Order: sequence, then structure tokens, then C-alpha cells
Amino acid sequence: MTQSRRLGTGIGWRPEIAEAVERMPGIDWVEAVAENLCPGHLPESLLRLRERGVTVVPHGVSLGLGGADRPEESRLAALAERAEALGSPLVTEHIAFVRAGGALTASPSLEAGHLLPVPRTRDALDVLCENVRIAQEALPVPLAVENIAALISWPGEEMTEGQFLYDLVDRTGVRLLIDVANLHTNHVNRAEDPSKALDELPVEAIAYVHVAGGFERDGVWHDSHAHPVPRQVLDILADLASRVIPPGVLLERDENFPDPGELERELGAIRVTLTKARARVVTPSEAPAGPHSGEAAAPASGTPGAAGSHAAGVAVGARQRLALGQAALLSALVAGTPVPEGFDRGRLGVQARSLAAKRADVVAKVAAELPEILGDAYRPAFLAYAQGHPMSGGYRRDALDFAEYMLLAGHPEDAETRRRLRAWWLERSGPTPPSQRPTARLARATRRVLLRR
Repeated sequence: MTQSRRLGTGIGWRPEIAEAVERMPGIDWVEAVAENLCPGHLPESLLRLRERGVTVVPHGVSLGLGGADRPEESRLAALAERAEALGSPLVTEHIAFVRAGGALTASPSLEAGHLLPVPRTRDALDVLCENVRIAQEALPVPLAVENIAALISWPGEEMTEGQFLYDLVDRTGVRLLIDVANLHTNHVNRAEDPSKALDELPVEAIAYVHVAGGFERDGVWHDSHAHPVPRQVLDILADLASRVIPPGVLLERDENFPDPGELERELGAIRVTLTKARARVVTPSEAPAGPHSGEAAAPASGTPGAAGSHAAGVAVGARQRLALGQAALLSALVAGTPVPEGFDRGRLGVQARSLAAKRADVVAKVAAELPEILGDAYRPAFLAYAQGHPMSGGYRRDALDFAEYMLLAGHPEDAETRRRLRAWWLERSGPTPPSQRPTARLARATRRVLLRR
């Protein structure tokens, strides 16, 4: 594996803080959410940063590399297009699944609207390795994948996080984006030792590192990206940096943005942490040998070439088994079906509420008129709607479906508010590609007639 490009210190670029980021001293690079960028109409702020020589890395959130299905060609093409438009040295995604159901399970397709953990099993590893290789072949630059934060654990896991990541890198050569805030989250929520994970994972594969804040409530750590970076996260960063100098470190903040001075102070704390840790970096001969210490560093299923043929032999069965498990879990989280055996019911309840809350927040952003029209009634109404209506077509479709649900149920009761909501829905629910099913076409036509009335 070639050495990752040196990036330096960066911050997550978001439209809300775009001007502040441009003025911040010492910003070597930024990361932007890939799905929020249009290659032909890149934000002026990002273009100005690029002109100054600031590296921009697109960070994907919807590819679902850990899902049972193969990555969609259209999503891979979109990610590649953004990397080329930005002149990026790499692209990043997550080790997670974001949708389930469909053809592999003969059940309705469901979307989580969030990153959900992959079971650390041989089946899941086989599928993930094949999906990563598909993505690597489709992308014009190297791929790095991120460990995620989780509220829940899968029953029957066969590996630790470090072992899982070690074998993934060993079999595919993919780079790693290590989120030290996520290691802290999993320490609180799943009793996983961050130091042990760092002992086991291949630190030489790290492309860069994420640092972010969160908060604890009732013994559960929420990776909010909306709070200051806590000391515990900086301590894990120091532990990692004492083992290897990371090519890049990036501060993430997605909402509840503080004043620019506070963001600069957090970046300063990250730089101080790295400087102090560099004095304790171990030499390669002193570094831990990974989860296979004392053994030859061979892939779990033979050489990388052999891993490809092995995956081809088990992919169908592995994908179907993984698909069934992920569909059952996601259905319990978003559709209220029974909790699959072996899962913690309490934690699944926390995760389900968290998914619904995030869904309400994102819909309020992509369709800002809805909370404006409905006022304080928006959030409780949307959470009530979400309990019985899983998302299946993305957030914009979700916003339209919510408005349609409200209107067909005779809400809101205030006539003027209902008129404004109906006008909003009619304006945005125009012509769509006709369904192949006559019953679906009839149902849609009937709903439009009713709502026009």
C-alpha cells in the first residue's frame, strides 16, 4: 500500500460556516458531504478554497458499502464525478448499511436515513470486501472507509472492531478513515476498549482522522456532531497519534455551530494534542503486530487475489443471510415490527427514537417551508407520522409523503394553515415517472384529486 497523502489539519465544510472557514488560519484542507454537492454548480466558497490550494475531499454518506446489495452504479458514478470536479486526492465513505429489504429478501425496500452498524461476522466481511472492491474499481482516486458510531450491538459477532478492520484492509488494500469520536461512542455504548481497537487495526492504512463532539444521556453517548469535543476524544486522538503520525486530522461539526473563535480553539486543542503525542510515536519495530501477532500477516482468506475468488464463491449465500438480518433489524427500527432475537430491546428503542428525530430534523432542512407552515405542530406531527410510515424514497420524497398524509387525515385543523400546506404539496408533487403498476397509478391519481379538493 502506498503512503497516504499528507493532508494536515482541516475542518468539515458546511454552508452555514463557509465564510468562517475561508477566514480561519491554518486550514490545510476541508471535507464536504458528497451528496450535498452538484459538480456543475459547486459552491463559490469551495471554489475559492480550491484556488488557494486548499484540498477538498468529498465524504459520502449514502453508498451503503456494508449493506447486502452491491453498490449502485449511479451512486458510484456520482461520487466519482464529485472527486474529479474537486480534484480530490481521495474519497471517503462509511462501513455501514443505510437501506435494506428489496429483491434479496422479497420484502419492501426500507431506508434508515442514518448509518447503521454492520455485524462483525465472516458473512458481513465477505460482502463488505466485495463491495469495497467494486467501489475501488469504479472510483478514479483511492477510497478510505470510516468506522461508525453505534448505539446497538449485533448478537453473534465473531470479531472485534480492530480485527474486522484489519482483515478488511488485508483483503482489499482499502485505506481507513478512523473517527476517534466514534471509538469513544462505542466505548460508552458497547463497552469496547478504544486502546484495544487501536492495538489491532493497521495504523499504516490510515488516510486521515475525524474528531467530533457529542453528549451522554442516561448512560448512552450520542455522536451528535453538535457539541464541543470532549477530553476523552482528545485522549484517544493522543493515543492514536502516539502510534503513528496521522496524514490528516479533521474537526467535524454539523449543526449548532458556535462562533468561529470557538471552532478555532477546538482546532488549536487538536494541534496541541498532536504535537504532544508526536514525541511518543513508536518506531515500526516497536509497533503492535495487529490481531495476528506472532503469525505471518496473511489475509483471512488467502492472498488478496484469492480473496476475490473466495468472495465470488460465497457472495450469494452471504448476501442473502446478511440481507435477511439487516432487513429484520431495520424493519424493527423504522416500521415497528418485532425486535429480532438477541438484540437489546431498550437500546433498539433508543435507536428508533434517534432515527425518527434525525429524520424530522433533516426533512425540516430539505423542506424548510414545512416547519414554517406548521409551526410548533411540525415536530410532534412528523414523529407521529414516522411511527407508521417508514422512509423509502429519500428525504425530499419523505417531506411530500408527510404533507400528503397530513392533508388526507384532515390536518391541520386550521383552514388557512391547511390551505398553505395543500398549496405547497401541489406545487412540488408534479409529474413523476408513471408506475408500472396500474393500481399504483390509480391510487396516485385518486389522491391528487382528493387533495385538490
